[in-house]
Amino acid sequence: MTQPVAPVKFGIGARALRKEDASLITGHGQFTGDYTPPGTLHAVVLRSVMAHARFTLANLDEARTAEGVHLILTEPDIADLGLLPCRALMKQPDGSLPAVPPRPLLNTDTVRYVGDPIAFVVADSVNAAKSAAEAIFVEYEPLDVVAETGRALDPAAPLVWPDRGSNLAFTYASGDADATAAAFAGAARVVSLDVVNNRLVPNYMEGRACVAEWHADTERYTLTLGTQGGHGLRDIIAKSILRIDPKAIRVITPDVGGGFGPKTFVYHEYPLAMVAAKALGRPVKWVQERTEHFLSCAHGRDNLSRVDLAFDANHRIVGMKVDVVANIGAYFNQYAPFIPWVGVTMSTGLYDIPALAVNVRGVLTHTAPTDAYRGAGRPEAAYLIERAIDFAAAELGVDRVELRKINFIAPAQLPYRTPTGRLYDTGEFAGHLDRAVEASGWNDFPARRAASAANGKLRGIGLASYIEACAFPGAEEANLSLNDDGSITLFIGTQTNGQGHATAYAQVIAGHLGLDMERIHVVQGDTDQVANGGGTGGSRSIPLGAASVDLASKVLVEKIKAIAADKFETAIADLELDAGRVRIAGTDREMTLSEIAAAAPDAEARKAKAAFKQAEATYPNGTQVCELEVDPLTGAVEILAYTSIDDFGVTLNPILLAGQIHGGIAQGIGQALTENTVYDADGQLLTASFMDYGMPRADQIPSFHFETRNVPSTTNMLGIKGAGEAGTIGACPAVMNALVDALAVRGIRHIDMPATPEKVWARLNR
Repeated sequence: MTQPVAPVKFGIGARALRKEDASLITGHGQFTGDYTPPGTLHAVVLRSVMAHARFTLANLDEARTAEGVHLILTEPDIADLGLLPCRALMKQPDGSLPAVPPRPLLNTDTVRYVGDPIAFVVADSVNAAKSAAEAIFVEYEPLDVVAETGRALDPAAPLVWPDRGSNLAFTYASGDADATAAAFAGAARVVSLDVVNNRLVPNYMEGRACVAEWHADTERYTLTLGTQGGHGLRDIIAKSILRIDPKAIRVITPDVGGGFGPKTFVYHEYPLAMVAAKALGRPVKWVQERTEHFLSCAHGRDNLSRVDLAFDANHRIVGMKVDVVANIGAYFNQYAPFIPWVGVTMSTGLYDIPALAVNVRGVLTHTAPTDAYRGAGRPEAAYLIERAIDFAAAELGVDRVELRKINFIAPAQLPYRTPTGRLYDTGEFAGHLDRAVEASGWNDFPARRAASAANGKLRGIGLASYIEACAFPGAEEANLSLNDDGSITLFIGTQTNGQGHATAYAQVIAGHLGLDMERIHVVQGDTDQVANGGGTGGSRSIPLGAASVDLASKVLVEKIKAIAADKFETAIADLELDAGRVRIAGTDREMTLSEIAAAAPDAEARKAKAAFKQAEATYPNGTQVCELEVDPLTGAVEILAYTSIDDFGVTLNPILLAGQIHGGIAQGIGQALTENTVYDADGQLLTASFMDYGMPRADQIPSFHFETRNVPSTTNMLGIKGAGEAGTIGACPAVMNALVDALAVRGIRHIDMPATPEKVWARLNR
């Protein structure tokens, strides 16, 4: 295990404060909603109020001539446009790709979930557009609905797409079924568990919005919106929908108030606003309202899973079977089929399980589509295996910690190829488990439990040891430029959503140039200024982006020294660069970076670019421990303490890292205890506001004890493993394992998320 390094002022490991915060906390941030160019018109979307129905529209002419209305688009008006595409189809067991149902920007005659778009209305004001939308008469012919994941494959279930003959969207299989069957046949004991991974609405602070502008003189669009990467979004809109050259679209992403995955996707409103802007010759702005967000944003999770573990007489796992039913909603969203697939590739977690058989069925329902949400499949996998290990420990009468240690992959087995093909490179799994046990006071818990019992409370402690795959194979080019004033500008195609990229990248550059971080500028979010980019998602920005920035910084240092060596008529080896100056070592002869810039023979001599290409994912891992109390009179759960010991390979900035972990754990706590997306039997969303959808609140989130116990990655140039999703991945099983431990004194072995007070009370009083 690596040891903590001494604090540094610049570079990797520095506790640098965020450059971004001054403007944000003083109210000077610029988000999409803040941008209203002259002449802007405003748009609203008329959405279906029924989950499944045929429909016709009436009163369109009157609505189109209403005061302040400039344009109303319905499907016939945009029939020449392409469909919203699905970009992540995975092969099924027979080698085929799933058939993708069509998803137009506006529906023609049938809607398939509440919120499905029907018309796009543009007017002088939002209120005028709303009035016109309300004037459109939509006549619905209701059709039968299936909204429940567990009913989608029932023979009598209504079909979302009747021409398919089934609500089965796709199937995947992984592992070795024959070897697994043999392992189960010879097992001393088999333990089985069914779990629910509840559907979530990803509630970032800033809802989606866009401003579309058409420039007739250059025949180009400018699309301003919050994204997790403008290049991919631009290319999909251009190639798949508008069928134009991507160079004809400039995507600008200002400040973004959270992304968590769903701001990666192309939604209906973006190309519709662009079409309207071109038709009207004026900017068109659409800003989502919060209830509209609940109805139409891509949702997360929504799996029903079963796991079977086969044990030998020594409590070693000899085989594992997993069956997953994943609800993808009414349509295939952009990356929806990929999410359960990437999740099941992590089925075995940190455990040495020799035989595995996995079956996944994606199902269609009359609900909003699902897609990637923080962790994107890996939280589902970690929850399944970590709940199963705790459940098995209780069934077998084995200590929870010891059962994990018995089955952990040992350091000597690394690098380790899992049954699903994942290649874990480094880690000391028992090490972070032991440290989490120590730091959380695990062994002293019985005394604390007794004290709670004396006060009429049920106290529990639980843990989860997780591993995830992130920073998937690829690259992220970094371009550096030495400016006239001696400052540095970085152009890079990742996209900050609040993580602190400007700070992280600046401190890497500063570590090489010794330059004050305020003299380093980071440009993201403009497809005209940044040539290419993979965006932000899957915890890729720091492992890939920072590595490329590090390489580019080294190239720029050499170029700067080459210019100085020419002016000094000395060897490059005699030069040193510090505090924004180049000097001949041991002398007072020096040049400032602004003087270097002026002395450069051409513009290219002041620029540097590099792209670290990673061939394998990285695998962050760790152990989280939760301790909580349950009030049996009300069912209320209070988290009393939370410990997270994590292996992120190398820490770039401890402050930024802690923020990521704290936020991720909070989201996991929300899923475990409060958040749930509920549709009724008619497909109506019952949790379409913060009055009904239980977001975690500050008084439900404890202070965290967080440490790193890093073992550098061998697949990443800097040894970084990534951290953006780790807190979310470990939190749900840690919280639920603690809750079951508290309830076990009443004979309860399992409870599903979200463990709301009502659900906990009902279980205690059943």
